[in-house]
Amino acid sequence: MCLVLVVWQVHSQYPCVVAANRDEFHARAAAAAAWWPDHPGILAGRDLEAGGTWLGITRGGRFAALTNFRDSRQRRVDAPSRGALVTSLLESGDSVAQSLTHLREVGGDYNGFNVIFSDGRKLGIYESVPGVGRELGPGIYGLSNHLLDTPWPKVLKAKSRLEAGLAGTDTAPLLELLRDDRPAPDEELPRTGVSLEWERLLSSAFVRASDYGTRCSTIIRIDSRGRAYFDEWSWNSVGTDSGRISLQFELE
Repeated sequence: MCLVLVVWQVHSQYPCVVAANRDEFHARAAAAAAWWPDHPGILAGRDLEAGGTWLGITRGGRFAALTNFRDSRQRRVDAPSRGALVTSLLESGDSVAQSLTHLREVGGDYNGFNVIFSDGRKLGIYESVPGVGRELGPGIYGLSNHLLDTPWPKVLKAKSRLEAGLAGTDTAPLLELLRDDRPAPDEELPRTGVSLEWERLLSSAFVRASDYGTRCSTIIRIDSRGRAYFDEWSWNSVGTDSGRISLQFELE
């Protein structure tokens, strides 16, 4: 994922909302979100190269979403796939505190990442580059390819529009903010080691490029009655709609 927004315990109708974009090379094969045959309790997309996922939810209301930490200087070609971390968090019956302990033990084995996740009761964040994790209280959180709530333009803009997007029961306002492809002004761009051209390209919530871009947009909502709503749109290499998944289920 390259943009994850989480609204946690601050909205009366939807105590939990996740809105996220996954950015990836178009050539990397992936399956659209579905209930996994080999793990029937997991609803997620799937990376068909390494077998893991970038975002998912379980029938019990656990969820996890991962972003890469953008720093090409620290990338190791022999590191395991970070998508396995999301799968393990979804499969686990551990509490947030227990999962944070585990992530501190194994986080250094992977290239840089951040993972925001819930055990269905509490919310946590683990950031592998500083090697720290913590539980999070009620709030609205934004995560891109740096640390939680780093004030990158796409994070600030999306968070500012998020509250208005929760005013009704329609997903359209949330999808609209995820589909915002306007780049940030040069003076607001972060400097993460990529070229200026790529900083511009990656500064928008929705990324469009010939070989890399936003592959899917996902909105998860859990309402106050314990019903989960999962909506996901897949996008092709020119950024147009190539499929949609819309599912609802009662939490177990």
